[in-house]
Amino acid sequence: MDSIQAIKQRFGIIGNDPKLNRAIEKAIQVAPTDISVLVTGESGVGKESIPKIIHQLSHRKHGKYIAVNCGAIPEGTIDSELFGHEKGAFTGATNTRSGYFEVADGGTIFLDEVGELPLTTQVRLLRVLENGEFIKVGSSKVQKTDVRIVAASNVNIFEAIKKERFREDLYYRLSTVDINIPPLRERKEDIHLLFRKFASDFALKYKMPTIKLTDDAVNALVKHRWNGNIRQLRNIAEQISVLEQKRSIDAKSLNDYLPNASNNLPAVVNNSKSESDFSNEREILYKVLFDMKSDLHDLKKLTMELIKSGKDDNVEKDHEGLINKIYGERKKEDYEEDFEDLEVLSIPEKFEQDIEDLEEKQKDKYYFAEEIEEEETLSLHDKELELIKKSLERHEGKRKLAAAELGISERTLYRKIKQFDL
Repeated sequence: MDSIQAIKQRFGIIGNDPKLNRAIEKAIQVAPTDISVLVTGESGVGKESIPKIIHQLSHRKHGKYIAVNCGAIPEGTIDSELFGHEKGAFTGATNTRSGYFEVADGGTIFLDEVGELPLTTQVRLLRVLENGEFIKVGSSKVQKTDVRIVAASNVNIFEAIKKERFREDLYYRLSTVDINIPPLRERKEDIHLLFRKFASDFALKYKMPTIKLTDDAVNALVKHRWNGNIRQLRNIAEQISVLEQKRSIDAKSLNDYLPNASNNLPAVVNNSKSESDFSNEREILYKVLFDMKSDLHDLKKLTMELIKSGKDDNVEKDHEGLINKIYGERKKEDYEEDFEDLEVLSIPEKFEQDIEDLEEKQKDKYYFAEEIEEEETLSLHDKELELIKKSLERHEGKRKLAAAELGISERTLYRKIKQFDL
């Protein structure tokens, strides 16, 4: 069996962190088997190295190795990509196509971002894992495949299971062995080592002297949080190599390339509320007050109509106390003349100006639906379409920003745009 150090040299892995070494050791141990492996870790930590190690050290090393980014394939075509399709299975299917599971028969498939798979595709994948069977899109013929599956995810699978976005049985089938790659901020001793390697590579690539960090710059480099992990570190090294004229980089120069370098402490986000959070809560409260006002207004109208339509002439006299409680002690003609003029909800004076400002604000933004006379539609389809249109208009057609505002993935937004023909 190859040593950990030999594997690192073979696959270009830099670092001596114990957690990283343990992950490589598990990959070496599991490689000769056909056990399914789930690689977990944050985005940018280098999860793609583990399936390559597993494939090259297995008896399948002469077979195909296919890496599939599940999050980059549109939901409508991912079944066809993975399992293939028959001619005429859908619009545009002019020829029969072999999917990755058919092409990689006898080899290894790496499913990156497996947490992004649609639920229908997860069912198909589970069948492959259990008995090696799959069916092409548009076909009824069951086909066999002998493929080793290594999956990776940077999302919390347990959270996805709770939200019913990922099948629990598929998780346990994929994670026979779980290999976790630690984030870069937990590998502090490796950070400078990786930076030096990247700096050397870029110096060779761009034919210029290698940049070097001063002691204070090394200290700033190690203390940085590196939310983008190795990918972010590599990008920073490339930027400095290309843009800096001097080859000795101090902390001040380095901080110009580090995002939020002046405030790089971990922030407790969940337990604190920003000013915008309080503003949103206040607007929600006002919306509730508006709704209560409308409901009480309708209730008073209904009450009066019932009283007026009563067959008993003494109904108003019998319920005089209730009428006075609702409408105040006024003459009958005062509340019969015009129901629209009746005040139904008293709002504290200190909120009056805020409510006026909010009503002005609502003319330009769509925080809440405007109050209209005609009946409001309750169609989820129409509401969804309206929100997507407004978000795309707000962000000038930039799908990434619109998806973030709507709280959905960019791939889901792309599917909705095609569905609604926007």
